[in-house]
Amino acid sequence: MVASLLGLLVVVFFRAQVYRASDWGLQADSNRLRPLTLPPPRGTIRDRTGRPLADNTTGYSVSILSASPDSMMSSLNRVREHLEIGDSRLASALQQIEDRSPRPILLSVDASFDAVAALEERGSAFPRLLIETRPKRRYPAGEVGAHIVGSVGEINQQELDSEQFEGAQPGLIVGRSGIEWQYESILRGQPGVRYVEVDASGRIVGSHRGFRRVEEQPGGDLDLHLDLDLMEWIHHIFPEGLGGAVVALDVETGGILALYATPSYDPNVFAGVVDQEEWRRLSQDPASPLFNRAITAKYPPGSPMKLVTALIGLETGVISPTDRMPVACGGSYYYGGRLWRCWEEEGHGSLDLTGAIKNSCNVYFYQVALRIGLLRMLERVNQMGFGGTCGVDLPGETAGTYPEGPEYWVRRYGYRPREGEVLNLAIGQGPIAQTPLMVAQYFLAIARDGSAPSPAIYRDAPTTEGFRFEVSQENLEVIREGLRGVTEAGGTAYLSSLEHFEVLGKTGTAQSVEGSPNHSWFAASVGPRGGAPEIVIVALVQFGGSGSQVAAPLVSKTADFYLRGQHGIPRDTIQTLREYFQAGRNTAWALPANEER
Repeated sequence: MVASLLGLLVVVFFRAQVYRASDWGLQADSNRLRPLTLPPPRGTIRDRTGRPLADNTTGYSVSILSASPDSMMSSLNRVREHLEIGDSRLASALQQIEDRSPRPILLSVDASFDAVAALEERGSAFPRLLIETRPKRRYPAGEVGAHIVGSVGEINQQELDSEQFEGAQPGLIVGRSGIEWQYESILRGQPGVRYVEVDASGRIVGSHRGFRRVEEQPGGDLDLHLDLDLMEWIHHIFPEGLGGAVVALDVETGGILALYATPSYDPNVFAGVVDQEEWRRLSQDPASPLFNRAITAKYPPGSPMKLVTALIGLETGVISPTDRMPVACGGSYYYGGRLWRCWEEEGHGSLDLTGAIKNSCNVYFYQVALRIGLLRMLERVNQMGFGGTCGVDLPGETAGTYPEGPEYWVRRYGYRPREGEVLNLAIGQGPIAQTPLMVAQYFLAIARDGSAPSPAIYRDAPTTEGFRFEVSQENLEVIREGLRGVTEAGGTAYLSSLEHFEVLGKTGTAQSVEGSPNHSWFAASVGPRGGAPEIVIVALVQFGGSGSQVAAPLVSKTADFYLRGQHGIPRDTIQTLREYFQAGRNTAWALPANEER
């Protein structure tokens, strides 16, 4: 009997200490170890030359390890003497303590160095406090790239419960807007795990660094089409005190070289814990610095839409390039019992299509629009996509406004439209509004073969066709010839011509709200003289006034800066013909080809 009992004990001891040793060891480890999530560094966002628009620096997080509710409350109250904890964060911590959550309670994801130093100095008083270094987002480009890069923030409960963030832990930093949001799945990375050793009361013993580390996987990097040098130049020359946007597209790829919007803000404000006072200041600022005027704001496009009228006229065969309208421009056109005025009070006389584009003659395009007809104009413009979006790989793009049919006037104004409505549409006025990005996309189609891909920020974004004109190359060249004349002698933007590069542009001075100055537009494709266009640029200066006086030099100076860099020509602060005149430089390059130089 004794031998049997001893044998049984041997079997039981063997089973417990040898056969199930790993099970008991695991249970012991689970009692003395606490797993901690290691947030991964987000991927770096770089421009086309490798300059960072977003990278990471060192930040600090503060957590309390789980223990009895009384002990955790005591620790929390003492920590608050040295660390500012927001109301929402405090409420979440109290709820976790009440629920006896086994996870560490996160008190801050962006503690200041001074607060961390104060807590570390009093480490013996906070045995359950865990202070960790973690990657913090940094935006070296500041306000220049704010609307493109966007911002980040701490994951919320709704996101934690979603399939997209399955397995994520509180405290994870995720994209909130811009590229940070658009490419979250690439930039986020995979968190790691490390363990710290605690005693029976939950206090950390041994090293805070822990052990048995599962390495975090950094997020993927993004390389953009964007040219940060160009963006900074635009920021430098944009008219001070005015809002607006500048969009620059690469003609070959359709990639976005610049997407500048002003006024702007410093995205570093949103890289950690957002100061509520700063948030109120930005969100309530009447200048709306958080508003991306390049892809979200819409404005009457004005004269750049005359090119669309011309293209539809050529496409439908109602005009030919050499046609002159029955009524020569004398400063106004009489139709429907009223006078429809041209911007030039003295008139432009009799013009063909290239002359009408060069001089931006309203009277010519009024008559072209009447030949097209209202219904056909509405149908064709909507087919081109002016009532939709460009499909840019950024959140927040606004669809353009263009009447989808006669019912638009019935729904909006309570009457059926008459044929005369087409006159306003022909010159970019009336119930029509477009984003600067949309205007840039259709100018890109004119600079190419009549089609344009969807504009993209990310170099590896899939390419899709976003715009197409159904016109012949011969007719496209007629349009280009008219645009070429805009910056030649006698053109509306002659003083914005460049020495080394040819500017094919169109001015626009679009009506704004009553009592405010007009919006200033200029859209152009630019390339070496005698060569193909290499860049398309559109500038919109809100309440800027004359397109030829304000937006045109902005576009020309932007193009000159970029193309000089591309072609190895030394850059100069004296760029446009106007500046050459003012500086007393030789302007022989600006004379017509048939004149003595």
